[in-house]
Amino acid sequence: MTSISHPNNHMTFHLAETKAKLWAVPVGRFFFSLIFIMSGVNHFSAGTIAYAAEQGVPMANILVPLSGLLALFGGISILLGYFARFGAMLLILFLVPVTLTMHNFWDISDPAIHQMQMIQFMKNLTILGGVILIAFYGAGPKSIDLKRPRRNTP
Repeated sequence: MTSISHPNNHMTFHLAETKAKLWAVPVGRFFFSLIFIMSGVNHFSAGTIAYAAEQGVPMANILVPLSGLLALFGGISILLGYFARFGAMLLILFLVPVTLTMHNFWDISDPAIHQMQMIQFMKNLTILGGVILIAFYGAGPKSIDLKRPRRNTP
């Protein structure tokens, strides 16, 4: 079976592919940032603060809302693509201590809870990988960062 290709078909496909590439990153930033924005807001609730205190977080009434600010501002920064590299650094500051203190599966003897915390720990490591990519590569297309004037430094 032979196929006859029209010269414009390749161009149409290329335009669609270009548009998809242009919008894939901001859509990805949207979904990626949701977990931080939603959990950041939740860090101001009495229940979240009490749970963290139960888990042994010192000064939970201060540290939990502070970690919520890191998550919230980092998430919004990545969502908008505004100082996204700085926002990613905020999320690293959020993720590392939260992952090590709240999901320390190695200290849990109950098999079901051990498994659940190990999954949460690995989820956070996966997210940390994404944050590191954003810290290194930036916000990508359709971001405020791309529209900001660059300072030329010697």
